[in-house]
Amino acid sequence: MKEYSTEAIRNIAFVGHGGSGKTSLAELVLYTAGETTRIGKIEEGNTISDYTPNEIEKQISITTGLMHIEWNNTKINILDTPGYSDFSGEIRSALKVAETAVILVKSAEGIEVGTEVANDIIKEYNLPVSIIINKVDNEHSTFEETLAKSKERLYPGATVITFPAAEGINFNTVIDVVKMKSVAYGEAGSKSAVEADIPENLKDKADNYRTELIEKVAETSEELMNKYFEEGTLSPQDLEKGMKAAMISGSLVPVFAVSGIKGVGMNNFLDFTAAYFPSPVDTEGAEATLRGKDEKVMVKIDKDGEPVLFIFKIISEAHVGEMSLFKVYSGTINAGMDLINEGNNKTERLNQLSIINGHNRKDVTKIVAGDLGSVVKLKDTHTNNTLASKNYSVEITPTMFPEPVIRGAIIPKAKGDEDKIASGLHTLHEEDPSFNVRYDPEISQTIISGQGELQLSLAVKRLKERYGVEVDLVQPRIPYREAIKGRVDDVEYKHKKQSGGRGQYGHVHFKMEPLPRGTGFEFVNAIVGGAIPGRFVPAVEKGIQEIMEKGVISGCKVVDVKITLFDGTFHNVDSDEMSFKLAASQCFKKGFMESKPCLLEPIYEIEVKVPEEYMGDVMGDISSKRGKIQGMDSDGHFQIIKALVPLAELYKYSSHLRSLTQGRGVHTRKFDHYEDVPKDVEQKIIDEYKKSKEEGN
Repeated sequence: MKEYSTEAIRNIAFVGHGGSGKTSLAELVLYTAGETTRIGKIEEGNTISDYTPNEIEKQISITTGLMHIEWNNTKINILDTPGYSDFSGEIRSALKVAETAVILVKSAEGIEVGTEVANDIIKEYNLPVSIIINKVDNEHSTFEETLAKSKERLYPGATVITFPAAEGINFNTVIDVVKMKSVAYGEAGSKSAVEADIPENLKDKADNYRTELIEKVAETSEELMNKYFEEGTLSPQDLEKGMKAAMISGSLVPVFAVSGIKGVGMNNFLDFTAAYFPSPVDTEGAEATLRGKDEKVMVKIDKDGEPVLFIFKIISEAHVGEMSLFKVYSGTINAGMDLINEGNNKTERLNQLSIINGHNRKDVTKIVAGDLGSVVKLKDTHTNNTLASKNYSVEITPTMFPEPVIRGAIIPKAKGDEDKIASGLHTLHEEDPSFNVRYDPEISQTIISGQGELQLSLAVKRLKERYGVEVDLVQPRIPYREAIKGRVDDVEYKHKKQSGGRGQYGHVHFKMEPLPRGTGFEFVNAIVGGAIPGRFVPAVEKGIQEIMEKGVISGCKVVDVKITLFDGTFHNVDSDEMSFKLAASQCFKKGFMESKPCLLEPIYEIEVKVPEEYMGDVMGDISSKRGKIQGMDSDGHFQIIKALVPLAELYKYSSHLRSLTQGRGVHTRKFDHYEDVPKDVEQKIIDEYKKSKEEGN
């Protein structure tokens, strides 16, 4: 591949609902540009982008695929992202390094929930956008209707660049309103695209779309607006000058009619991408922090600057090891160069640089600012790390990954696999940081969490395939809390043990009272006159804290209690720290049972986004889960329901919500507070704890 300047690079990300045709379109692009010699098919499991065993088996994209082509003297990097919301973290990392987001929308189905999810992320990044209305060859295709919905629900600036001469099964020709030509395509794989004059019956339509395009471009500057008013149009040179500026400002969102299977409209899209899509130098650069300071700076995309690159994704390859995908933000990266990891101050040598198409690597000696590449065998560098020159210590603002919406506990099927499991889970988190793992000492379980049930079940499957370890994925225990509602002014316990030789003796009097929620634990030493020597008081407090960690009625942590130690007795010979620790823990247990004990459960705030027609069903379902609706809001065609729901009722809620809304509902959640468990539920939890204790669990 010849070397390209930063100005000649285009970084685009294909995003959209699952099944909108992103991977098939990427195949056609690679074939059309001569990067591949055949068109892979998802059904046959031979596409460049979806090459992992799980992607081939499930016939969906699970990770972002990176590809590149050469077209009209530009290098176009393509990031093919998953459409399934379980893998929305992949969309975030791809959009972080793209200059343009290309939303694929199915011509028959229109705007779907995955389109909306991707679009919300695009708006966070404030990226220029283009829309491909795909599958115009579908017999139920409704190009005009889908265009209208795109304007209404996505971008008012959606403006036609190509439209179908005829849609449905006869779709083989597009009308290009920039070139003002009709382009007829041959069979898929023929690479035939023949330009001709626009047919008479479509001229008025083409003129109207062109006028709309010129108006959108004219809006970007006073100079162009004045020219448009004076001359009633814009010259091709003015149109070219204003098109990129209009995309960057967001006033123009180019729309293309395409068939990703037949390849119709492909060349027109690529011509426009090469000519008018923003290059890396057209952006402000990347926000970063100067090392050792809290000062924010912008890292300009400049091939002559100090070297700075950002790792946006890690791929673990069986025979290669970890492959780090990166974007160069500044300078030129040369093979063999040493850079400093700004996160841990360790030096990394970039030995094997390459550009990739799926899992096909091509070694290169250098990668310039704005370009995407890969490097293998970095020692201690992870997703979201910045590698920079020692002369320019900056850390690029990391990708913000979504909060988990589903959690599960994993239990090894065989003893002794813990280290392999921990290592495997760590690698899976490296590859997809929206997949999280942590050991929760409170419930004594390893918890994995993420964006959906498929993401978690695939993690379990990968553990078996890659590391040969099997685990069960089960519902996690709920971290309930124990508390008291009443007070006891005097609870007493005497620990006395005599068994020949030195005995044990500890005797304490407590006052127990509840504290306001969230206060924690307070210990007051009110001993006077040396009833208990001062050296034993810390042991009393320790004994209380240990039993509070273990719990009394359900095996869960005790919170919000104040203990006042006000009296007791000791024995000159038999008293020691252990005796007072045991006396304190037993005294606490006794007093706890006399102080109106209660259970508290974690309550989560959830925000559910659903199409209007499902609102009643979703609200009814939330109420059935002991949820309390807090409010509602609207976001275009969608309704947003805010509610407080007990964590115990949210297991697999993301899957449940999808089945309730035909896959069109999404939600987020975050911990809010603890509150009392209803008495009937509380008794059930206590009974289950007693039973498991009796069974020795």
